Amino acid sequence: MFTGKEGADVFVIGGGPAGLAAAIAARRKGFSVTVADGSEPPIDKACGEGMMPETQAPLRELGVELPASAGYRFRGIQFVQDGVKVAADFPEGQGIGIRRTLLHELLIREAEKCGVKLLWKTPVAGLVSDGVRLPGGTAPARWIIGADGSNSRVRRWSELNATEVCSHRMASRRHYRVHPWTECMEIYWGARAQAYVTPISCEEVCIVMLGETAEHADFERALEDLPELRERLTSAELCSRERGAITAMHSLERVWRGNVALVGDASGGVDAITGEGLRLAFRQAIALAEAMESGDLREYERAHRQLARRPMRMGKLMLQLGRNAGIRCRALSMLSRNPELFARLLAIYVGHATPRDVVITGAQLGWQFLAA
Repeated sequence: MFTGKEGADVFVIGGGPAGLAAAIAARRKGFSVTVADGSEPPIDKACGEGMMPETQAPLRELGVELPASAGYRFRGIQFVQDGVKVAADFPEGQGIGIRRTLLHELLIREAEKCGVKLLWKTPVAGLVSDGVRLPGGTAPARWIIGADGSNSRVRRWSELNATEVCSHRMASRRHYRVHPWTECMEIYWGARAQAYVTPISCEEVCIVMLGETAEHADFERALEDLPELRERLTSAELCSRERGAITAMHSLERVWRGNVALVGDASGGVDAITGEGLRLAFRQAIALAEAMESGDLREYERAHRQLARRPMRMGKLMLQLGRNAGIRCRALSMLSRNPELFARLLAIYVGHATPRDVVITGAQLGWQFLAA
C-alpha cells in the first residue's frame, strides 16, 4: 500500500525477475530503490525454466546464489527429430532447471536483504515529470525503470514503442511428474511445433510447446507430431495447470527517454526457444545500474544493443529451422554425423567463442551443409 513515503532515487515498475534484478543492481550502487507491482508474489510466467551457465553468472554478480538443493543441473543441449538426436555439453559449467516461482522468491529475498522497498498489489497509474502516479498519490523518483513485460505500459507512456524487428509465436507450458530421461535440456522439432523440455527436479520436467498459432502450440495436437516425446510422457502425471503465453522477438529503436529506461521483455525480446530471456534481463539490469551511476543513459543504450546482438541472430536461426522442414532435416542429419561441429555451435551460442572460432565454424558448417 502507498503511504506517501515511497519516493526513491530509483523507482522500478514491475516486480518480476527483470525488475527485481534491476532493483538489486541499483541498490548495490548505493541508490535508494522502490519496486511496485500490481500482483503479489510469487509471480509465475509460462517460460521454459531453464538457465544456461551464462545466465547464472550475472545472478551471482547480483548476490543471488542458487542453493545446491534448488532445481536440476543439466550438462548441455540436445536436438531431437524423427529418431535423429544430436547433443553437446556446455563448454563451461552446467545449466539449471528451476521453477520460476522459486527463482522469484530467491530474488525477492536478496532484494529485501539489500534494502529494496517492495510494494506488492500496488499498480502504477502513470508517469509524471518527477516520478510515478500510484493509487494513493505521487512518488517522486530520479530514475524510473520499466520492467513490466512485453506489453509494457511504461514503454507506451514513454513513447518508446517503435520496433525494429517483430515476430510473435504462441507458447503453452506444462509440468509433468516423471524422472528426467536425459542430462540435457532438449528441443524436439515437429512439423508445426517445437517442444522445449527442461528437467527441474529429480522427478519433474517442464515442457513448453511453441508454435506459430495457438492451435499449433496446443499440447495434445503438438504431441501427435512429436512421437518420441509423446512416448516419454505416456505414463507421466500432469502436475500443474497449463499456462499460455505469447513469445515475441523484437527490438526497439530506443530503450530510454529522459529519466526512464526499459529492461527485460519491456525493452525487447528474443524467441523463447533461445533460452536467453533471463540472461539478457540480468545483464541489462547490471548495465543500467552502471549507466545510472554515471548519470548517462546513453551508455545503457549502447550496452543493451551489444547484449542483444548475438541472441537476436540465434533467435532468427532457430525460427528459420522451425519454419523450414527441409533445411532443418538436412541440418540435424549433418550435425548428428558431426557432433564436434554441434559442440562448437553450442560454444558460439553461449558466447564462448572468439571471432576466429565463429568464422571457422561458419565455414565448416556451410561446407558440411552443402555436402549433406
